[in-house]
Amino acid sequence: MSVRSLALLLSAALSAAAPAAWAVPSTEPAPLSPAASQWWADISAIASDANEGRQTGSPGYDRAAAYVVSRFTALGLKPLGVDGYRQPVAFEQQVVDQAASSAALTGPAGGVEPLKVGEDMLISGRGGPAPTTVDAPLVFIGYGLHLPRQGHDDLAGVDLRGKIAVVVSGGPGDIPGPVKASNRAERGQFLAAAGAVGLISLTTPKQIEIPWARQKLLSSQASMYLAGAGLRETPNGFFMAAVDPEQGERLFKGSGHSFAELSALADASGPVPTFPLPLRLKASVSSARQPVQSPNLVAVLPGSDARLKAEYVVVSAHLDHIGVGAPINGDRIYNGAMDDASCVASVLDIARRLSAGPRPRRSVIFLVVTAEEKGLLGSTYYATRPTVPRSAIVADLNFDMPLPLWPLKTVLAQGDHESTLGAEAQAVAAEQGLSLVADPLPDRNSFTRTDQYSFVRKGVPALAFKFGFAKGTPEFQIEHDWRANRYHAPSDDLDQPGVLKEEAVKLDAYVAAIAARVANADARPAWLPTSVFAHPESQ
Repeated sequence: MSVRSLALLLSAALSAAAPAAWAVPSTEPAPLSPAASQWWADISAIASDANEGRQTGSPGYDRAAAYVVSRFTALGLKPLGVDGYRQPVAFEQQVVDQAASSAALTGPAGGVEPLKVGEDMLISGRGGPAPTTVDAPLVFIGYGLHLPRQGHDDLAGVDLRGKIAVVVSGGPGDIPGPVKASNRAERGQFLAAAGAVGLISLTTPKQIEIPWARQKLLSSQASMYLAGAGLRETPNGFFMAAVDPEQGERLFKGSGHSFAELSALADASGPVPTFPLPLRLKASVSSARQPVQSPNLVAVLPGSDARLKAEYVVVSAHLDHIGVGAPINGDRIYNGAMDDASCVASVLDIARRLSAGPRPRRSVIFLVVTAEEKGLLGSTYYATRPTVPRSAIVADLNFDMPLPLWPLKTVLAQGDHESTLGAEAQAVAAEQGLSLVADPLPDRNSFTRTDQYSFVRKGVPALAFKFGFAKGTPEFQIEHDWRANRYHAPSDDLDQPGVLKEEAVKLDAYVAAIAARVANADARPAWLPTSVFAHPESQ
């Protein structure tokens, strides 16, 4: 054997025995499954720069809506809107000119301490037409929760007539998160009923979700409310604002209390006192308004049962985001890839799964709503004026920013302790090797900040789905960092790293199985007797 032949034989033997330690591994990604590929294709179309962030009422939103309609059509779903798949919704858009507005604190001795609007204070344009002026004393009412049924009422014994209520974030640790969240969502309504003329919100530094610097940028965005006054709960002229946590101490001067003291109590979910503040707020608000129209999108997979097909399970997500805004790192388009193009893609994926299998007994509505970012307005309109009899809607299964950024092992199904849907979610999780986890951040109010809450308020049991995470875990930190850096920022785009496409469609499969289970059950879902939502006065 020649030396050359021996060398070749030795080389082949070594190669067959083991790969070389220094060999460069293949960087070729594994091909996506058809479901994951279509999921990402839908996100790419919806969150494209061409749609300019899908602001409610904008041409970009309309382009994204046309894409969703084309997908509904391709899936063979039947239109269930007012105009084909569309249900038009009328809004009034309000832009508060923070720079042209002014605010100041005045003390009992007549001293004036300006609060710079747009920096120290952000005035909200949500709820209804903002007042042009306000001049009223302040009163601190702790968490601002009105829950006499649970033995907690921050309004008890407080004279709110003609006053602005100041509240701190959080709530008592012994009251369930959904109960607190529901009450916060209705706070403007019950404060106004008690005679208050406004609300100032303070978030403790430890509970901040969006950094104040980014909140300031977002404050230039247009706010909206439903055009029909009968559809709004906050009265016209009710003042609403938030104050920078770093400026929070200024509201408590001369009160005998400090914001640091109250923040510590709130962060511990302990009792927080209520007391009058020796200050008044005098503010002037500059705002502009104009009418806007934007559609919800509604499709249906008709049920197979002659009787039960007249009942409906709703699978929902929102299409809108916050449009084009103040630039961050030179980017002005707030694409909303995870919030909430990913979830519209999931609704489409679930529609595909249910259409491909045996037809469920009940009908399934696929609802893609507008104006979630403006305060759940599109879902509020649909839940109030549905395109089917309201009593025929048996459940809502909602997606909003589940964040597929780690492997799916646990699911956060918000609302699982409120209705019999929780047992269905548990059963399907067991079948698929998953488990449910408790909400690790109940004071974030997530259950009332997403569209399922519009159905809950009308008495419809609901769940909202996210990838599960727990405090003290890497997943908790990933979720925290994503919100701090990408939530409502231009960087929530198609180029962000870490999105696990195959894991995302596993959650779709899970929710599709729940939808099928609920749609095929003999009995419709019901509130548990222990749920606050089981009582008519809480809906």
